[in-house]
Amino acid sequence: MTSSTVEPCKSEDFQVDIEKNQQDVRSQWVLNAPEPPSPWHVTIDSVKKTVSNYREKVSSLCDQPCSTLFSALQVVFPILVWGRNYTAAKFRKDVLAGLTIASLCIPQSIGYATLANLAPQYGLYTSVVPPLIYAVMGTSREIAIGPVAVVSLLLSSMVQKLIDPSTDPIGYTKLIFLTTLFAGIFQTAFGLFRLGFLVDFLSHAAIVGFVAGAAIVIGLQQLKGLFGITHFTTKTDIISVMKAVWEAFHNPWNPHNFFLGASFLVFILTTRFVGKRKKKLFWLASISPLVSVILSTLIVFLTRADKNGVKIVKHVKGGLNPISINQLDFNSPHVVDVAKIGLIVAVVALTESVAVGRSFASIKGYQLDGNKEMMSIGFTNIIGSLTSCYVATGSFSRTAVNYAAGCESLISNIVMAITVMISLQFLTNLLYYTPIAIIASVIISALPGLIDITEAYKIWKVDKLDFLACIGAFFGVLFASVEIGLLVAVAISFTKIIVISIRPSTETLGKLPGTDMFCDVDQYPMAIQVPGVMIIRMKSALLCFANANFVKERIIKWVTQEESEDDKGNSKSSIQLVILDTANLVNIDTSGIASLEELYKCLSSHGKQLAIANPRWQVIHKLKVSNFINKIGGRVYLTVEEAVVANNKSNQF
Repeated sequence: MTSSTVEPCKSEDFQVDIEKNQQDVRSQWVLNAPEPPSPWHVTIDSVKKTVSNYREKVSSLCDQPCSTLFSALQVVFPILVWGRNYTAAKFRKDVLAGLTIASLCIPQSIGYATLANLAPQYGLYTSVVPPLIYAVMGTSREIAIGPVAVVSLLLSSMVQKLIDPSTDPIGYTKLIFLTTLFAGIFQTAFGLFRLGFLVDFLSHAAIVGFVAGAAIVIGLQQLKGLFGITHFTTKTDIISVMKAVWEAFHNPWNPHNFFLGASFLVFILTTRFVGKRKKKLFWLASISPLVSVILSTLIVFLTRADKNGVKIVKHVKGGLNPISINQLDFNSPHVVDVAKIGLIVAVVALTESVAVGRSFASIKGYQLDGNKEMMSIGFTNIIGSLTSCYVATGSFSRTAVNYAAGCESLISNIVMAITVMISLQFLTNLLYYTPIAIIASVIISALPGLIDITEAYKIWKVDKLDFLACIGAFFGVLFASVEIGLLVAVAISFTKIIVISIRPSTETLGKLPGTDMFCDVDQYPMAIQVPGVMIIRMKSALLCFANANFVKERIIKWVTQEESEDDKGNSKSSIQLVILDTANLVNIDTSGIASLEELYKCLSSHGKQLAIANPRWQVIHKLKVSNFINKIGGRVYLTVEEAVVANNKSNQF
């Protein structure tokens, strides 16, 4: 053999040795990573950082008491931050927006109080103090705070099971105030301890279905006021409500209530349609409920229609919010049940408020602090419970009007609250002749915006399991009760999480031509599977007792199927190596390690090898401690590509 022939061979061998050494070095990077911090150390470090931050703040407070105190106040009261840059031009816009939402707020507040089985003035009280508190503590610029339909329905449907409002209205009202206090405490705690994830248990799909179902239930319950029905069911399911309406039609009833209510309902819906078609006339839809109340009240007063069977609101207590501390009865036998109701209402109210705030914040291009929002809504309801208010939260309909009216800040909430305050002080006597049918019409007119068919269809197209949660909440509210609807929605959402956890997806990978990338062969049909190698990627972030056996059996099944297909083709079994791509696997427990050991034994008994590629920090640490790495011969690689290359080289030798 000539020297010219020998030298290239030596050069190629030398190059192979260099590549192999580099690959070994990279494998050592994976195997010799430092030990990850234990959960105990993570907790200790978190506590130390928190304590250190507080020490720095206290030290700073001691050094510069005035400036630091003002900085602390700015955190609690954001109005001190944006108020410094407030201008007269912004104030003019906020005054217009505040007066606009006040015209919508007054009739809605009366209607929602009626929906909550409370006297009308409590709805107006809830539109005074909560907006003022939120204006100095809130972080959303557009949100309008006050009573809302869904929360009002939730309160009435749950609290009336403890005390009947028709037989004991005072005791019922006391429980409502106590529920509001508990809701505020829970909401404040969620924000203070950063427990916002609890609100996420009500998924977007579940909220869409729940709100739509609640809207239909609310609309059906307003048939009592629209038709002037005297005796009506206290149940909220559609079957009981329709049965009550059917029975009412077989008894004497006055059609004047229906004609009056239906006429103004058509008027309100028409103005809303015009306002949507012509954006400059948005104010028409905003003031139409108040105009309807004024006109219908004048009609009843001038024609004395109340003498002819038209039901009216009658007395609405005037004056500013009375203090209600003495009405908070902690010795009530229902206090535990009220606390449970407060927790449910707190979550629902927060979900709606944060969703409304974030949607308009994204339009305006700023970030909303979820934890601060929870604390501000919580304090709003705590103080509200002490001033004769029931649970307040962000209203989507009034927030949309506030945004369309050109609001610049939360001053619009202050203007709205002052307007309602003036109405309480001087104008409540004028509401004596307001027809109940008009209040029902105002509530019904606000309901179409709560039923989002387009979003439900989008959920169906995107995720069928999410749609199942959506219709589960919808039918649960519609045919059972509000709490059953919530329970069904949460149960389906949890079931979805459990199913995904215990039956995680796995995929076979192939190499995309012209690249070093390995992708799912089903998603990318052009991907080429490596001969003699089966590459499997687990999509689960956790390999644990719940899913380890399922993953192991699926991998063994795939390998067996691949061999049987080869046998049918009269070819020799081509799989010598199974590579597990663990890039998605964040953690593993002892059951997961045991399943990997069983998988390795099964593969070894059939003359196959097992390799691990791209393991995460916690995963590789636990595999080393359990001695699994030694069992598989140290076949751990930084990437799938290196695992494939190493297999090809070992086959060459």
